[in-house]
Amino acid sequence: MTSIADSSVIIQTSSESVPSPPCWLGEVVLLVEHLRKQGVLAAIDERVRFARRRFGQYEVIDFLAVLFGYAISGERTLEAFYEQLAPFAEPFMALFNREQLPSRSALSRFLASFTPAAVEALRVLFLEDLLTRPLTKERQRGELLDRAGRQWEVFDIDGTREAARQRALPKTEDLPPAQRRLDEICAAGYTGRKRGEVVRTRTVVSQAHTSQWLGSFGNRGNGEYRKELASALGAIRRYLAANSLPQARALLRLDGLYGTGAVMADLDGLCFVIRGKDYTVLDHPTVQARLHLPPDAHFSRPESILVRTLYDCPDVPVGKDGLPLPRRGGDPSGYREKKPHRSHPRGCGLRTLFHPSPARWVHRL
Repeated sequence: MTSIADSSVIIQTSSESVPSPPCWLGEVVLLVEHLRKQGVLAAIDERVRFARRRFGQYEVIDFLAVLFGYAISGERTLEAFYEQLAPFAEPFMALFNREQLPSRSALSRFLASFTPAAVEALRVLFLEDLLTRPLTKERQRGELLDRAGRQWEVFDIDGTREAARQRALPKTEDLPPAQRRLDEICAAGYTGRKRGEVVRTRTVVSQAHTSQWLGSFGNRGNGEYRKELASALGAIRRYLAANSLPQARALLRLDGLYGTGAVMADLDGLCFVIRGKDYTVLDHPTVQARLHLPPDAHFSRPESILVRTLYDCPDVPVGKDGLPLPRRGGDPSGYREKKPHRSHPRGCGLRTLFHPSPARWVHRL
């Protein structure tokens, strides 16, 4: 009986000395098992090649393992994540068939020197994995029915900005030029309502019905929205081809960043609804004549007291090539913008929506 009592004391003592594993570690185990079963980890080793001497014996999968764990852990900083992971570094890396956990400095050097070609290879690999298998065995892709009974697959393309604040640094002759860490990923740009001196823009494309992300593209400052839009359209076309859907059934929703005639010409073959950016269209005689007539419809939401009056206008030439597009104007009745771009004779701000003819029967989204 003494030996049993002694052994129980030893077991309890050892359990108190070893910290319990974090709760997110089990989620990492499930994720790694799924990726290994689907062959994603093997595909990363074969197709994503990136080598640099200062990385030592590390491979791309080593750093992806850290990023997977960091994303799942929910920790605010890498320092806090590494502190939690330190007692379990070896078993954590063993999940990915690796031996040594990369240090934070090695991870920083990897992210700083990771080439765009390798990033694109990872993006293509993950998109292929997304399109290879459906969400479930049953059809749950979703669709939108317009007033004419036609079916649409809706995709959202939107750019988001993240502003960063930079404190003032002393500038004297005895001090070297200031070097900021964010100079490589941020630049001066439009901050909107966010407080900051530099920004980074990220363009995301998603399937509206299933909330699947088909792509994410980031750049410094205001970004390169024309190039990012081309990449987003490529991902959408691949999604349509994987699901055997014609392009005529795709409907794109874009904000005012893309609301110019030049950008609309890039959307050849796809239907879209875009908030207009060029408000000089409101000066067109046919539009002015239409705005003086009664509206076509009223629109409101249950959670808001705002009521909008809608005007369906005839085809209006947009852009240098004079691309004819139907236009819909929205007049927020009882609501006045602080700085409206254009005003209705009643003094209310106007918004513009452009759409090609096949999309004119789509309900207001």
